[in-house]
Amino acid sequence: MWNSVVDQISGAWWSYLIVFFLAYLDVLLPIVPSETAVITAGVLAASGDMHLSLILFVAALGAILGDNTAYFLGRYFEQPLRRRLFAGEKARDRIDWAERQIGRRGGELIVIARFIPAGRTVVTVACGWLKMPWRRFILFDLLAGTIWACYAGLLGYFGGKAFENSPWKGLLIALGTAFAVTAGTEGVRWLRRRRRARRGVGPAAGEERPLPE
Repeated sequence: MWNSVVDQISGAWWSYLIVFFLAYLDVLLPIVPSETAVITAGVLAASGDMHLSLILFVAALGAILGDNTAYFLGRYFEQPLRRRLFAGEKARDRIDWAERQIGRRGGELIVIARFIPAGRTVVTVACGWLKMPWRRFILFDLLAGTIWACYAGLLGYFGGKAFENSPWKGLLIALGTAFAVTAGTEGVRWLRRRRRARRGVGPAAGEERPLPE
């Protein structure tokens, strides 16, 4: 379903609305391919079909507004959300992780979690119900949303520029790079967990616990 929505991105004016819509929904529905949408738009910008600056703006705006929606949902609907969305064991583990890390790292985690699909949701919601001051939250979220939009949009743009005569190759390269970054991050987390399991010990004092699967 969502991939068919991404396929509608073209040089038409509504393509910007699609990018905004998917970037907004991303934190609320982690299965939404927002990064793929921004990368695809970036590739089209390389061929002149879309405007790169407008892509980056709508992607960042959508991501930031989505994060803030999740923040306020957590702030005012903590108990219903805990019962309905975070009742499972894995979900509770992720929330416990987010609460610990927010207490330790605060705003830094908002920026880091923007690049972890499962992490961005639990972190933004947890920031709300932990009553992190909104002024502090929005400061770091503006930074996170802007960095994320530039990363995905420019990845697609330069991939498209490198293969101007074959835009689809640029799209594949850009998507492959984004996948490699995510896979590399997950690989490092897996190796760290396996190493600790072999030693039979948990993280040392002050060491960051990885996001639960």
